[in-house]
Amino acid sequence: MALQQAQVSVVVIGYDDAAHVADAVRSALAQGPAVREVIAVDDCSTDGSGELLERLAEREPRLRVVRRRTNSGGCGSPRNDGLDAAASPYVMFLDSDDVLAPGAVDALLGAALEHDAPVASGLCVRKELPSGRETPWQPELYGQRTLVAHPSRRVRLVHDTLCVNKLYRTSFLRERVIRFPEGRFPYEDFVFAARVLAAGPRVALVPDPVYVWHVRRSAARLSISLDRSEIANWRARIDADRLSYDILLGSGEKQLAGAVRTRFLDHSLRMYARELDLRGTEYRREWWALTRGYLASFDEGDFLPAPAPGRVIARVILAAEEPRDLPRLKELAARPARLSPPYARAGDGSPVWSADLPQVDLDHLLVRPVHLLPAAVDAELRPRARGTALRLRLHELYGRLADTGPRTVEAEFTERADGRVGFTGTASFTAEPEFGSWTAEVPLDLGALGSGTWDLRLRLRFADGSHRDTTAHALSGAGLLRRSALPSPRHGVLLVQPYATHAGALAVRLAPGWRGLTEVVFRRLKRLLH
Repeated sequence: MALQQAQVSVVVIGYDDAAHVADAVRSALAQGPAVREVIAVDDCSTDGSGELLERLAEREPRLRVVRRRTNSGGCGSPRNDGLDAAASPYVMFLDSDDVLAPGAVDALLGAALEHDAPVASGLCVRKELPSGRETPWQPELYGQRTLVAHPSRRVRLVHDTLCVNKLYRTSFLRERVIRFPEGRFPYEDFVFAARVLAAGPRVALVPDPVYVWHVRRSAARLSISLDRSEIANWRARIDADRLSYDILLGSGEKQLAGAVRTRFLDHSLRMYARELDLRGTEYRREWWALTRGYLASFDEGDFLPAPAPGRVIARVILAAEEPRDLPRLKELAARPARLSPPYARAGDGSPVWSADLPQVDLDHLLVRPVHLLPAAVDAELRPRARGTALRLRLHELYGRLADTGPRTVEAEFTERADGRVGFTGTASFTAEPEFGSWTAEVPLDLGALGSGTWDLRLRLRFADGSHRDTTAHALSGAGLLRRSALPSPRHGVLLVQPYATHAGALAVRLAPGWRGLTEVVFRRLKRLLH
């Protein structure tokens, strides 16, 4: 079907982002004739972004620049300004440090016109910079072209909180007064998305990549969603979640409101729990108190649909007045989840979180399929000049693993930047009944991996043919995570740094050759001097 011409306004918002905003604008203009106008809203920048945009507008008649007189402190107000200025039947939103994927507008507009849908949504790809590694956002929603007749028929839509991977009919937003929260309101997307879904539109889904979300963790000023170091960020996330729930419940969308609770337990709660050990004591106490207060507003039915890890973490927090068991919670919050020992039982023998928190039951572990069990594997990486050993210990889990019979483990190291597989190896498990565990040792040639950051993935295989894919907890005692330099026939020298990721999993950084060693030492000295 031929697309009608000049149907879309693309609203680009930015603040002090002169380094990237031109690329964002160009990616919108490059979408072709379907884009009637690009409205660049400068949020009172001080770095020359506004002037840069005006110079671009002098050469590009489709570009309009709106310059705010005061900085809003957030993303909602400039997006609302752009929405108010839009003169096209459809509107999209784009952040200044991201880009639209080639063909994005045609894919979304085509779906919206074909299905007469007020909303069309496509795949967003998170791109880590500078590595370039790409990860699809909420890929479960975008496996194929489809029309969702009403959001309640695909409650998973609640989990895609982004506004930037979507095309909206302008009249739909205006007639229903769907706007972003004004001013400094972190996670404004959550609220906007809830308001859209509460209006009950048809939603056309396309599998095409439409938006490239640039993740710059080393940036001098982190984006709002990445800057989680202050407790205000967690408070803002809870506020946005609570408001989203109220909006959907108030509109009669009980299923969608429940999905907001599930999203919080499975995504937000697990993400922040993984990072608690990075924060100070005062942060942890306040985080714990805020989380307990919010979880206390949940009904029992709000917990049941959530995947077990988030549900258990929530019950531990509700049961304990002060922060506790943070290392275990971090392991359980990992993806895949790992439940580390000890494995306590109540008086009747049923599994529980701990002897002093018997109200947090783990009965689901007795019936959960083996491939979903949060099996815990400890890992030691011992770099040696004559050969490195990867030592693994699989812990029993309330008798479930013994019943299934661990047989072998397949270890795989993949390069984080590009997903390249650098090593695979298999070893048999040896039972240690006195310790309630199984051990295996995988010989590893680190020199064959080459430079980069390598993540360890495991596949546990059992006697009945089933398997569990997981990661391994990085043991840290006895200098196990210490940097070492090894002689290497291939590289001369190999700098090896085993470490624990934010989720506690074992990974390793490698710098081969004298040049690599020198670069690492130089970066370390630079950090110490600053």
